[in-house]
Amino acid sequence: LTAVKTSDKDAVSAADEKDDDSPKEEPWEKALKTTVVDMEVGEFHGHKVSVWDLLHSKYIPEENRKELLELYQGGVLTLEQVKTVVSTIVTKAEAARAEHVANASSPKAESTVTEDEDTDLQED
Repeated sequence: LTAVKTSDKDAVSAADEKDDDSPKEEPWEKALKTTVVDMEVGEFHGHKVSVWDLLHSKYIPEENRKELLELYQGGVLTLEQVKTVVSTIVTKAEAARAEHVANASSPKAESTVTEDEDTDLQED
């Protein structure tokens, strides 16, 4: 009987220890996931998006993401700074994409440049 009780206790202890060792969310990671930004561009338009989701979006290259996370974890950047940097990158990337799409679908932009060049030549 004593052996059975001991093994029960051991089983409970082992289960408790297992829970303690399970990977818990780091405080810095939780902060990134719970801090939201109201984005007005691209796929995030009109949505509140977590800084974590923005960091892991298609707009942030992997090396930039790693660098930002290292700087944040190391205390070099505050959460507010990471939020600002990430939302700025997403906004600029989406603006550049939109501009590229607009230029690609508008042949008129090229002809305007050509006309301006012709005018300059005539003045000379």
